Amino acid sequence: MTLPDGMRIEYLPELPKDKSFGIGCIGAGFIMRDCHLVAYNRAGFNPVAIASRSRQSAWATAKLRGIERVHDHYLALLEDASVEVVDVAVPPNLQLGIVRHIVQHGRHIRGILAQKPNGSNLAEAREIVRLCSDAGIKLGVNQNMRYDQSVRALKWLLDRGYLGDPVLATIEMRAIPHWMPWQAEQGWCTCRIMSIHHLDCFRFLFGDPERVYASFRPDPRTAFPHEDGVCLYVLEYANGLRASSWDDVWTGPAREGVDMRRGSEGDIGIRWRVEGTEGIARGTIGWPDYPTGSPSTIDFATSRFSGCWFQPRWPQRWFPDAFVGTMAQLLRAIEEDTEPEISGSDNLKTMALVDASYISAREHRVVAPSELSL
Repeated sequence: MTLPDGMRIEYLPELPKDKSFGIGCIGAGFIMRDCHLVAYNRAGFNPVAIASRSRQSAWATAKLRGIERVHDHYLALLEDASVEVVDVAVPPNLQLGIVRHIVQHGRHIRGILAQKPNGSNLAEAREIVRLCSDAGIKLGVNQNMRYDQSVRALKWLLDRGYLGDPVLATIEMRAIPHWMPWQAEQGWCTCRIMSIHHLDCFRFLFGDPERVYASFRPDPRTAFPHEDGVCLYVLEYANGLRASSWDDVWTGPAREGVDMRRGSEGDIGIRWRVEGTEGIARGTIGWPDYPTGSPSTIDFATSRFSGCWFQPRWPQRWFPDAFVGTMAQLLRAIEEDTEPEISGSDNLKTMALVDASYISAREHRVVAPSELSL
């Protein structure tokens, strides 16, 4: 059913008034080439320069996405006076070193958008936040699932009381991610790369949980050593809310070998559900069928309008459209001299929740994120 008269769900990010800030891009891989830069071009943002470990990749991305200048090294990019904001899209173990160079060499840099996770662990994230704070540089973190359209719509409903007090929230991910080569060097996969989205979204929607219980097992498909393949989480909130995420990167033998007789039919998707005292909402995240892609969805019912389900729809999708929001919130913070919506300091709580989940899984106990010093 269409929305009631007068209800207009605000699911799109607020854009800066000034879109001319020069953006310097560090990294030219998939996430930069096919997500960040596609989104920035659609929004009218201003990427002016790019650098990557591979000059060939940087040139190819620049040509594809209309960036005028390619630098041989990111240090040269930091000396480029036209670069006011640095978009860092590199593996997490490299981020701290790059941020150190930004604060040392980029005296004209006003903002940094750091890829998630913001460093390899909470300790590195704390140091990145300290460096940016001491240098007076705005730090935003690219927790882009917060800008998925169904997540924004859900937040809008929650903030206006359409669902009442949340009772139970769940995310069920059945997907087969493409792990990058650098992850084999880290020794981890699902929790810091995929689950971090869901844990951060729970924080965005409901605030900080008091405790988390996590249970991990290796994924049979992932060849490199890791502990966090299939990951289950239960979050406990002081007000009684319980939130749970089941992050399954196995999903059954859906892609096992060229001979399809060795595999099986798949069941791929991400579904979420929130039950409240005054309503219920359920939705899907469109990412797993990328690059074909499909928009995320939301259905909701509320006691304010009993007897029907509402099913608003939109053309935008998580990949790449949500990446408008993560850059927009940083540019607005620079423009208005405020903290970014997803600031580095706030994201420390997400990093603490992730690290607490690893402790919980290893020690088989409930862990309070407050046990970890921010």
